[in-house]
Amino acid sequence: MAALETHSSAPPRAVALVPARLASTRLPRKLLLDESGAPLLAHTLENARASGAFELVVAACDDPELLAVARAAGFAALETSPEHPSGSDRIREAWGLLAARGTTADVLVGLQGDEPEIPHEPLRALVAAFADPSVEAATLCCALADETQAHEASVVKVVRDARGDALYFSRAAIPSHGHGQGAAPRRLRHVGVYAWRPSALLRFVALPRGELERTENLEQLRWLEHGGRMRVVECPRLERGIDLREDYDAFLRRRAARGSAEQGMAKAGGGAA
Repeated sequence: MAALETHSSAPPRAVALVPARLASTRLPRKLLLDESGAPLLAHTLENARASGAFELVVAACDDPELLAVARAAGFAALETSPEHPSGSDRIREAWGLLAARGTTADVLVGLQGDEPEIPHEPLRALVAAFADPSVEAATLCCALADETQAHEASVVKVVRDARGDALYFSRAAIPSHGHGQGAAPRRLRHVGVYAWRPSALLRFVALPRGELERTENLEQLRWLEHGGRMRVVECPRLERGIDLREDYDAFLRRRAARGSAEQGMAKAGGGAA
């Protein structure tokens, strides 16, 4: 049965696809780190399921170790080629495998395996954006943590038009300040969670790389450069993904703090009974 894509007034049916790659330059084998009591990939998959935004959560893995982690955590997992140049290409392969088995969806959401803490409401809002039939692609943004991030090349910034669609993504500090009048601009950080209608994803991965994508090393610019529109849903400030050891250590501290707070509430509730 072919994949079905609907544009009715019913709530969009979404599938989360988590591209999981074992090789990582800055933090080797990070998706297998398990000092929290579970592998990092398992945390990301569980957070996606707990959001309630998706009918199905699937790991798209390039290595048998990751497949085993996902399946041990109770999730569907597909083996994909280790040769893909980007997560979008891995998602495309995984969706082709699912569609061949009869899986249908209105929206495909790519969640990076190293993003275990995205709040649930932004994920639901991202999917809800596709209730607008004109939306073919969407992503998330949030406020910068501080002004220094505006000048960090590792922090991608985005500017939007009046309806909330992306005008441009850049590693530079956009919009620029100092040439016009008025207060300093409110800058937004791009959060690398992408959602697509299946037909739009197929078109996107088939497009040739453009000059802007090569210049900025940002694949989402390929879609804009070829005339596509991408809705950008703003959400509360989010923690950055886990790229470095210090990011993982901070994740462990936040989990420990949440656990301590929950234990404290449980004790308080027990005492009041």
